[in-house]
Amino acid sequence: MTLPPSGPFLKWAGGKRKVVSALLPHLPPSFRTYHEPFVGGGALFFALAAPRLRPFQHAILSDANLRLVRTWQAVRDDVESVIARLEVHASSHSRDHFLAVRKSAPDGSPDPADVAAWLIYLNKTAFNGLYRVNRRGVFNVPFGRYANPTICNSGLLQAVSRTLDGVEVRHAPFEATLDLAEAGDVVYFDPPYVPRSATSSFTSYTEGCFGPEDQVRLRDVALALADRGVRVVLSNHDTPGVRDLYRPPFSLFRVEVARFINSQGDRRGTVPELVIVAG
Repeated sequence: MTLPPSGPFLKWAGGKRKVVSALLPHLPPSFRTYHEPFVGGGALFFALAAPRLRPFQHAILSDANLRLVRTWQAVRDDVESVIARLEVHASSHSRDHFLAVRKSAPDGSPDPADVAAWLIYLNKTAFNGLYRVNRRGVFNVPFGRYANPTICNSGLLQAVSRTLDGVEVRHAPFEATLDLAEAGDVVYFDPPYVPRSATSSFTSYTEGCFGPEDQVRLRDVALALADRGVRVVLSNHDTPGVRDLYRPPFSLFRVEVARFINSQGDRRGTVPELVIVAG
């Protein structure tokens, strides 16, 4: 029997499916540990984890979004429970069901499968696949009017679970990488991007935001890692501010990336981004 391929199981703003081919040439052919502190949908991780490639011996994935981390952990550790809950959501799917699920708060559940099913269901049925919360952590994306959304892709989820076997998934800030990464490791940072304009900011993936001071802290962490012999690769918008922030010893590579997650259709399309490399 041919097993289905593993790959991103969430649609995440800023996802790297379209730019993986531009990132891979900047990674060594083999290394000890792969770190991804803003894991999101994990497109680069899944590309690297493919059996034909798999240059790493170990992987540590992390994020500051606790709901996202618990979802990854549940798919890794108890995928059949996640599938069972998603099948219930699929059988009950309607606008009223969506609004009821959106209003519910899964965080108090001791079972990560409850959180995973909540997040995956909303991800597959909310407008444009967005994950967005307000400052109180309340999910506030409206209902998506999809004719027949795929709410439970059991084959994909089972494949992801197999891929995640032995992978460490942590709830941690990006600075924690300083305590984990060693010379010869690879770190890929895909943070909330610097806005391209004063009105284009979208950073509400957690209850807080990721502002200019956080961008500077991230740059400093990347420098510290590169100084100890870690290969560091980052993604961000191609703006004068980003170019000024990442001066040598960083190397900058411009790529054109298709973006489809935006509430306004005329703002979707190709945008310039940077692949930033050090170490």
